Amino acid sequence: MNIAMSRGVVDDPIDIEILRHEILSIPNQIEKNIERSAFSPLVQEYKDYSVGLVDPEGSLIAQSRGSLPIFVANALGTGIREAISVHGADNLVHGDAILTNSAATLGQHLNNVVLLTPIREGGDANGPLIGFFAVLVHWIDLGGSAPGSSTGTDTTDVWQEGIQFPCMRLLDAGRRVEDVFRLCAVNSRFPKLLLGDLEAQLAGCLLGRDMLLDIARRRGVDLLKVTFDSMRRQAREAAASVIAAIPPGEYVAESFLDGEGNGPVPIRVKVRQVDGRLVVDLSGLGPQMAGPSNAGRNGGAIAAARIAAKYLLTPQEPVNQGDFDLLDVEAPDGTFLTARTGAPIGGSGNTIPTVVDTILKAMGEAVPANAMAAHHGTYGVHVIFGRLPDTDELFTNLDTVTGGWGATASEDGAFPLRSNAHGDVPDIPVEMQEALYPFMLTRKALRPDSGGAGRRRGGLGVEKEYRVTHPCTMNLKFERGKCPPWGVAGGKAGQTCFVEVLREDGTQVRTWKGSYPLGPGDRIRVVSGGGGGYGAPHERETARVAADVEAGYVSRESAFEDYGVVFGPNGGVDEESTRRRREALRRA
Repeated sequence: MNIAMSRGVVDDPIDIEILRHEILSIPNQIEKNIERSAFSPLVQEYKDYSVGLVDPEGSLIAQSRGSLPIFVANALGTGIREAISVHGADNLVHGDAILTNSAATLGQHLNNVVLLTPIREGGDANGPLIGFFAVLVHWIDLGGSAPGSSTGTDTTDVWQEGIQFPCMRLLDAGRRVEDVFRLCAVNSRFPKLLLGDLEAQLAGCLLGRDMLLDIARRRGVDLLKVTFDSMRRQAREAAASVIAAIPPGEYVAESFLDGEGNGPVPIRVKVRQVDGRLVVDLSGLGPQMAGPSNAGRNGGAIAAARIAAKYLLTPQEPVNQGDFDLLDVEAPDGTFLTARTGAPIGGSGNTIPTVVDTILKAMGEAVPANAMAAHHGTYGVHVIFGRLPDTDELFTNLDTVTGGWGATASEDGAFPLRSNAHGDVPDIPVEMQEALYPFMLTRKALRPDSGGAGRRRGGLGVEKEYRVTHPCTMNLKFERGKCPPWGVAGGKAGQTCFVEVLREDGTQVRTWKGSYPLGPGDRIRVVSGGGGGYGAPHERETARVAADVEAGYVSRESAFEDYGVVFGPNGGVDEESTRRRREALRRA
């Protein structure tokens, strides 16, 4: 057996591996507790949160599997490094719980609130610092100009988007600071829901801390720290092996955002492999925008680069700071993902999926075997809010779209999924929405032909329709309405997203952004995009095309025009007509 000496203890690799899995299990268990105990559907069902264990310097050790990619190895550690900077590590004692959503540091919309607690050896107030346990939750509302805070469509500075908590103590050495609880409640339109979520967040922090302290008591702090080091080293080495296989050089890709009404916003990305390091150069991003479609450096440029790196380098492995030890991010101040202090950031995540797509597009040039077509590429935020007809109480329902992902050389694009910054966040059940809010969901269906045609087809978008039963308002923040999800290696682009407001009086409007008053009988049609295709469509197996037509994924018209598959009068594939049609497509 390979026995190594480190930190003055004998390290058995089997012990380390067992302990690694025990450590990884803690955030996953806390995640489930938060789901069960939170009050708002946004946390219970939509699961907009992140749970993790962080070392004393603010580097991620373990994160729950359900944590959103937008928070990957960045948001929790950033909040902890800010707390250390503000208070000093020595002044963060056992029993403290620190609250922060600092726009200047976290760089994401203010609803993303980090709660963290120090883990000190033996649970002593000033014992040696082992690390921190942290939980980030999207708070349902914390003031600002619009219900939901981050949902405002016309904010021009961050102070219009809600209250900020500059690393404030929620618990002081175990004692609840009731003034801060009251401050949270009075600044929210939905104090009961918010306080319920906050109690779940706090309980998760403290239980996660105690579970790690129990491991430290049973297994010893020295072995725990050796395991932390081993986890980071393994993650770094796994990433290094993939980076080493990338041919040295510079790889470039471009796309664009719809923007905020002043024309397209450019995205120019360069990726370099230099001396075993991966450099993501985001200097070609468009400038900071006047409205809320911005993010700060940590929640924007660094988050986008890390999401792309995780997809590319070690997508199957648990997230750890070591995944990013060999990643460098270059981005000047003043772009829409490095917005300056005070900029509105309510839509901080909406632009990131397209930037991630573009980084992956550049990397597809470097490693063609791993190339992936673009996905639908938007959060597609649509928020319906107003007052309930029976009680006149305020309500808000935030949702985002699911759509098609891009195809690869070996697989059709997955669907329906949220953006690459969301991961596998589920839908809030239709029955729950209709029971709580004054609208009906009258239709939800896959969108035929929305996936880009290819040897491997792009994933399909989704169409859903609401019918309003009581006056309310809808706010929209959609992207990628004008930049189709591109195909690769001859694959075609997927269809883009849009929203239609269909008035009871027969008038209608197609839109992507803005605020729209609604009345009884009005309908809202929310349509998401598909993913791009991979490879020439006429190379797709005829049996696959026939199966797609049978399933309703592809129309007969597209089967003929794009794939060159001809169906006979009996409904089966006409092999001879298909051969001639495909030969014509090959010559075209």
